[in-house]
Amino acid sequence: MIDGDRSGGPFIYNPLVPEARKWGNGEAHISNHFSYSGVHAQNYHIYTPPVHNAWCLVWGSQPWVAEFPQSNYAYDYNFSQGDSGRLILEFWVTAYDYAPHQGVEGAVATVLEENQQIGLSWSILDFDGGKRNGHYNLAHNVKMVYDASYLPAFRLMPLEEEFVDDLRAEWSFQVVDADRRLVAFQDETVGEVTQWKWDFGDGTTSEEQHPVHEYREPGVHYNVTLEVLGPAGSSKRTRFWEVMVR
Repeated sequence: MIDGDRSGGPFIYNPLVPEARKWGNGEAHISNHFSYSGVHAQNYHIYTPPVHNAWCLVWGSQPWVAEFPQSNYAYDYNFSQGDSGRLILEFWVTAYDYAPHQGVEGAVATVLEENQQIGLSWSILDFDGGKRNGHYNLAHNVKMVYDASYLPAFRLMPLEEEFVDDLRAEWSFQVVDADRRLVAFQDETVGEVTQWKWDFGDGTTSEEQHPVHEYREPGVHYNVTLEVLGPAGSSKRTRFWEVMVR
């Protein structure tokens, strides 16, 4: 369970619609599900191991949060379901301040920044032979599964210095004038930089740190690359098909 902006409060059942808590209660439950469930905080039921190629079930109205590129996963395990053994799972998810049923196009992703606090918790549900043998959770309260107010606060800390790259090219972009096909590029490189080399994917380049570029041809997905040079060497970051102007 994750509440990126710590807005708190129920996120599965609308407290103003108590009848929606009844699964078979027709329109009230359906309306609550599609308009409220999981909208401001998200609940992932993650299978260990995956079942029939499904890695998780989203308890909310937006199953798209469990699909790439919103999330991804990788498993390695050496046993059959129900048997003992060793399992390794790596996964990541995207936190959303607003995650509507309609899809990612109308969603608002949480902006995660160092020193910011987020609401986060997890449970371990132990099922053997169809019976639940244990429910252990970090919040010490099972209400965390539907009310974000019970999620513990985690502070986002910077990487320890030993894990920070000496130089890693990073950048973002924003279409500042769609009619003119004008795109602003923002250098976000980690490390000391002495030279920037932008390739805008249309045959033009720039050596500015934060260039603004006007594209001539509409409706094209551009592959844009930033190469940076510094005392630690060089690094490149390419975004494939992400920059598009109409």
